Amino acid sequence: MASPTNSSQNGGIIGVNNSSATDVFKDKLTTFTSSGTFNKATSNPEAPGTAIVTVVAGGGGSGNDGGGGGGAGGLIIKTCQPLPASAVPVTIGGGGAGRSSPGSVGGNGVNSVFGTACNPMTATGGGGGGGEGRPAVSGAPGGSGGGSHSRCNSGGNPGGFAGGCGNTPAVPAPLGGPQGNNGGRSGPGPATSSGGGGGANAVGGNSAALCGPPSGRGGDGGAGKNIAPSYTNLASGSTIPNCSVFAGGGGGQGGSPSPVGGVGGGGGSAPGGPFPAKCGTPNTGGGGGGIGGPGPGGTGGTGGSGIVIIAEKCQQACGSKAPGVWSMQSLYSNVRAGTWVQTPSFISATGGTITEDGNYKIHTFTASGPFSVTAAVGKPAVDSAADYLIVAGGGSGGNGNGNSPGGGGAGGVRASATTYTNAGPSSPRTAGVAAVTLTTQDYSIVVGAGDTGQAGPAPSPGTRRGTDSSGLGLTAGGGGAGSYHGGGGGCGNSGGSGGGAAGGGLNKSGGQGNNPPASPSQGMPGGDRPGSGPDGSGGAGGGFMTAGADAQGPGGATNRVAQGGAGGGFPNAFGTSGENCGSYYYFGGGGGGAGSQATPAPVANASGGIGGGGNISTCEGPGPSAAGTPGTANTGGGGAGSNNDSYPVVSASGGPGIVIIRYKFQ
Repeated sequence: MASPTNSSQNGGIIGVNNSSATDVFKDKLTTFTSSGTFNKATSNPEAPGTAIVTVVAGGGGSGNDGGGGGGAGGLIIKTCQPLPASAVPVTIGGGGAGRSSPGSVGGNGVNSVFGTACNPMTATGGGGGGGEGRPAVSGAPGGSGGGSHSRCNSGGNPGGFAGGCGNTPAVPAPLGGPQGNNGGRSGPGPATSSGGGGGANAVGGNSAALCGPPSGRGGDGGAGKNIAPSYTNLASGSTIPNCSVFAGGGGGQGGSPSPVGGVGGGGGSAPGGPFPAKCGTPNTGGGGGGIGGPGPGGTGGTGGSGIVIIAEKCQQACGSKAPGVWSMQSLYSNVRAGTWVQTPSFISATGGTITEDGNYKIHTFTASGPFSVTAAVGKPAVDSAADYLIVAGGGSGGNGNGNSPGGGGAGGVRASATTYTNAGPSSPRTAGVAAVTLTTQDYSIVVGAGDTGQAGPAPSPGTRRGTDSSGLGLTAGGGGAGSYHGGGGGCGNSGGSGGGAAGGGLNKSGGQGNNPPASPSQGMPGGDRPGSGPDGSGGAGGGFMTAGADAQGPGGATNRVAQGGAGGGFPNAFGTSGENCGSYYYFGGGGGGAGSQATPAPVANASGGIGGGGNISTCEGPGPSAAGTPGTANTGGGGAGSNNDSYPVVSASGGPGIVIIRYKFQ
């Protein structure tokens, strides 16, 4: 019989060690340039049931006789769109027709759709550019709005004409929006050129003030959106067509030099003239360009057709699927040496609302209370660790006469990402943050309230913000309030994320984010109100992941409203009240900034940032006041700025915060 000391050569397998296999998922692309059917069962039956889907509608056409540029087709993108096992119809919208008849607005682009009638992703066709002749001068609304046209004679409107509203109908951020921007204006005089069509990523350019070269140059098309950052894990050989940028607007009537189409497929204007305008590039959603040069006649450019791109997660093995094993002699040696990993003791705790997710327990606090740990001894130490998500209350939106208050900043977000494998879209901010090691004690959990909205056009106090949230020795700062319009405009308030600045005055800054300072940053600054003038829109509130958009102005010019900063997404184990998107919940979105009073046409709406940020009203112009939407409860979302033409309305409150703790219990 062999001695025990030699048994290491013959010992049998008795169990696995702690190693594990790793799976890597890559994105497989399917592109539709014409209508058809997508079927997951034939495309990739073993892939998970969600995908990244981009839908681009057809771009708008340009109007007659140096018409405004056509607006880009609407662009929506969802990073976690459910994929049914059955076939999904795909509709690719065509571009709108260019016009030659006097007084004709360019044709709107056709909608593109991914999904069934009960669950569609619909991008709206771009608005047609305005044509020569009254009353058909303004650009049409759509996914992005068409540029305006103004006649080069004494019959022109001395105030100019506004371009069409973009993001019409409004698509909120959780559904993949906003889908586009406003078209450009014609100049404020009796003799002007035309505005450029709006793009997915920028408004259309405004025209010069006078007709004829060189000052009569029309506005450039607004830039399209680069979708490549959403498609960062492509399988070998997969490429995004058309250089990854889609939905650029068209150029307006040409002077010298001629205006250019927006990056992303927009058609420009031919130099000199009149010459046929350049059409939008097919399968980009680019708007059609206006006719170049002085002189009557000619046909506006046709918009480019749309496209749909689907990225499925495909599983590929990485490394060995088989874990290592222990031999009997290895077990004997490790037990004698005291290095064998024994069955651990896990955390036991009470407090909040308790749910289970596999081997983990989740404690959710929507109100302040104790978190009591009664056992916290683990071998290895990781079994005493807890992940956390701490979100403070959001700041309120501003209010005031003139329709230009700032949006409220989101409550600060503090989060870890160590005991789960996929931190979601927020992972660039949280992936390196360690979990907290719990000890046996009572932890005080504080859930911050949203800042309460107020009535009246009074200036906002410089320290106004949501209430802090805290727990496990960590604090998230309340979101800064958006500034009120009163007092000639004002700066946004600082907080976890900063509030937006108000219009109506000289250069004003959005509030600072990451206040108090934390590493990594708990939030971003609010949008500024650059420039000066009698009026202007308000800046948007900052979000956890991105800053609030800056305001535009002054009041008779661009009147663009600003979109709230985006919050961060977390795995669904942390989701109770955030904005749901498939396997992620979003928290910490900034509120939208209110637009200034438009003269003579309305402006487009501004969406709150994904993660509970409040929206403002759609196409607000002269008329009744409209309250902004409050931040969503228990997301820390900032409230939107509230429009106020002639009487006070209560500004939108910030959303209350939340605290979530997650640990292994078995």
